[in-house]
Amino acid sequence: MRYIRDAWNVILVDEVDEWFVELSHTDQDASDAIAAAIDMLEEHGPMLGRPLVDSITGSNVHNLNELRVNTARILFVFDPTRSAILLVAGDKAGAWKRWYSENIPLAEDRYRRWLAGEYTEEND
Repeated sequence: MRYIRDAWNVILVDEVDEWFVELSHTDQDASDAIAAAIDMLEEHGPMLGRPLVDSITGSNVHNLNELRVNTARILFVFDPTRSAILLVAGDKAGAWKRWYSENIPLAEDRYRRWLAGEYTEEND
């Protein structure tokens, strides 16, 4: 007997959606690579690992992860409804450590806001 799993729900918060739309206008190759990585996340969920996904240390959110595409990073978490919520996105080229110190707190705040219902799912 073979079981086929449904795809995981992937949701981009407004700020990540805006970043991705802008990227698609300025760097089509990068946006295509990121779209492919998001598709992989949707297909494999938490089973997707390195090199595309890695855990984040130093966060108050125990299951904060990063989607890694070249120098681009998208911080995300699987929420209680089994959706991947993409919280912060950007390019960390030239700011390897600083990028995390600035964006992990931002991801934590956006996740808190997500859980509080301050975001909608219109961008999924």
